[in-house]
Amino acid sequence: MVLENVHWLFLLLLPLVAFLYASVGHGGASGYLALMALFSFSPEIMRPTGLLLNLFVAGISFYHFWRVGYLNFKLFLGFALGSIPLSFLGGMYDIDTSVYKIILGVLLIFAILKMLNILGKPNDSNKPIIFPLAIIIGAFIGFFSGLIGIGGGIILSPVILLLKWGNVKEAATVSALFIWVNSASGILGQYAAGFKLDENAMLYVIIALIGGFAGGYYGSSKINNQNLRHLLALVLILASFKLILF
Repeated sequence: MVLENVHWLFLLLLPLVAFLYASVGHGGASGYLALMALFSFSPEIMRPTGLLLNLFVAGISFYHFWRVGYLNFKLFLGFALGSIPLSFLGGMYDIDTSVYKIILGVLLIFAILKMLNILGKPNDSNKPIIFPLAIIIGAFIGFFSGLIGIGGGIILSPVILLLKWGNVKEAATVSALFIWVNSASGILGQYAAGFKLDENAMLYVIIALIGGFAGGYYGSSKINNQNLRHLLALVLILASFKLILF
């Protein structure tokens, strides 16, 4: 793909997606993959590009949430012990295109429910972390993260809230760091398997960083824009339908 064939609307929506995801502590791979699906990118490009964008945006998001003191490292460690090696393993697998699209379409449903605040509602009291369960959950999410090209935070943060292992800000911070390590591990696995980045990948990174920096800052300390979340949910719904049905 050469730059003149990249649709201007894709470049316009990319920083908006990064902003919204970073505002809730996510790297945004499910959103980036949804956009790429709508604009007919191939899975060979989507997988490593989604993880690369995740790596940068989740890193910025984590920094903003960490600097205001929301990191629960014990909670992060439980999930990361299982996820890191399995994300590398998942990244090494070459998945059939039709299967890839169906799995991604289903996973986007988690992102839709999260953006609409249906899945993983806030809680005020935390329960003790069960480490063996956290490791198993982390391993499961990690494998699919590397396989599909997501960081897994869109699944992890609702799980943390559902299990009452952390509040909204803690879940966002842990998810951001979880996404970062999974994305790094998944990229290494894909690199070992011979995957290559799109030639415009660094342009996408720069554009996404602009939205991600603003989203991480405002999400960690200021706003929670529900109208923009509804817009993103609509994009995700359209992408999910396209992936599953076409």
